[in-house]
Amino acid sequence: MAAVLGRATARFADFLRDHAPLLRKLQWGIVAVYAFLLIVPACLPLPDNAASVVNNLTIVAQFAFWGVWWPFVLVSMPILGRAWCGWLCPEGMLTEWASERGQGKAIPKWMRWGGWPFVAFALTTVYGQLVSVYQYPLAVLAVLGGSTVAAMLVGYRYGRSKRVWCKYLCPVNGVFNLLAKLAPWHFKVNEDTWRHPVIRIEPVNCAPLVPLRHMKGAGDCHVCGRCSDYRGAIQLTPRSPEEEIVHVAQGDNWQTALILFGLMGIAIGAFLWSASPWYVTLKQWAATWLVENDIMWPLADNAPWFILTHYPEVNDSFSWLDGGAILAFCAGSLVCVGGVAWLALWLADRIAPLTGAVVAPGDAEHPDHIAHGRLAGLNKLAQAYIPTAGVGVFLGLSATTLTLLQHEGVRTGWATPVRMTLLSLAVAWTLRLLWRVLHQRSHGPVRRIAAWIVAAAGLAPFCLAWYLFFIAW
Repeated sequence: MAAVLGRATARFADFLRDHAPLLRKLQWGIVAVYAFLLIVPACLPLPDNAASVVNNLTIVAQFAFWGVWWPFVLVSMPILGRAWCGWLCPEGMLTEWASERGQGKAIPKWMRWGGWPFVAFALTTVYGQLVSVYQYPLAVLAVLGGSTVAAMLVGYRYGRSKRVWCKYLCPVNGVFNLLAKLAPWHFKVNEDTWRHPVIRIEPVNCAPLVPLRHMKGAGDCHVCGRCSDYRGAIQLTPRSPEEEIVHVAQGDNWQTALILFGLMGIAIGAFLWSASPWYVTLKQWAATWLVENDIMWPLADNAPWFILTHYPEVNDSFSWLDGGAILAFCAGSLVCVGGVAWLALWLADRIAPLTGAVVAPGDAEHPDHIAHGRLAGLNKLAQAYIPTAGVGVFLGLSATTLTLLQHEGVRTGWATPVRMTLLSLAVAWTLRLLWRVLHQRSHGPVRRIAAWIVAAAGLAPFCLAWYLFFIAW
């Protein structure tokens, strides 16, 4: 069975390679739909209360972007790997197209900084909340359209037929990289065959800048199929969804920050603030203090729409205090959820430490991806949190899906049990991965069990936050 599946996946990869022009036509079709849904609704009046997905283009675009596209692109990553990036992503297509016609300059050192995936995700997530990106087409145009324009400019300026934007600056590159590590297939490199190829070697353009010879996992690969059977050494191969986390991925400080402080910290705050009574209490306390001290300017709602939500025609405008409270709520979530998770993993690594520094295979040429000293063990453990962190982002985005469905009159009483089931399965998978990672360490069972319990406890604030959102609030 495994051999049959292996041959089928290899043939599929060869199909992608041999039909690259067809794939590119599909990508241009996605670009056209994306541009239409991005630009046209921003030119139309805001929908009224009677508008629905059957009679209003703005609602259609809102449902397409936030009800279907983003949640299920995330779902595709642990199933197909980064196939979205290689097959359908309009930004990837446009940045590569611009790079083919651009200046071809060398990629600057500042762009190679390993912290961009975390910083870009954090800034985009918070900014999207400040301008209400899930509700208003102008905000969508600013966030998604701004990202697309930046992708094209970077493509035009740097690289030759490369996806430089996707590799270094895309706000969701880091998220996709993490989730794709769970994919049940990847392009496997036979290094012996690479050194002694038995077929004619033809040039391969790896647009996402993956070092093909040293490729060990699925995190950076866009599954475009261009390298399939290259030198007779690269084959699309089935694998266990746990293989990369347990045996390959070592992580680095920035990946750990993205998992714990980004996906499990800032993102939780961004999804939960609008439903939280704590946010209301915080804002009321701050407003009272400001009035008592005769500081009135933060209560004004005069910020432009591209800084804070400002749509007075539908009675929806954020004051400067609203913006500050959102930032404070996200910062609190970062500390209370992400910080507790980091501390738990740090203690678990102290209980059952990983001896020596670890360098992920193939990462020797990328200093930012090297885990040093004491944090090497913590970074490895943090990789086990990926299923839980990923499901959290999916649940947060799917809340928009459910809101839109409710507006269309669809009953969603089934949603809470499904949500809790998904969260429970993700946590169970994380606990299993934690145990498998700790089992590789040369310690007795008592220390491994103690470390596992401590690492598992780090998930408690994250689970509590979703319990409050789904049930208590």
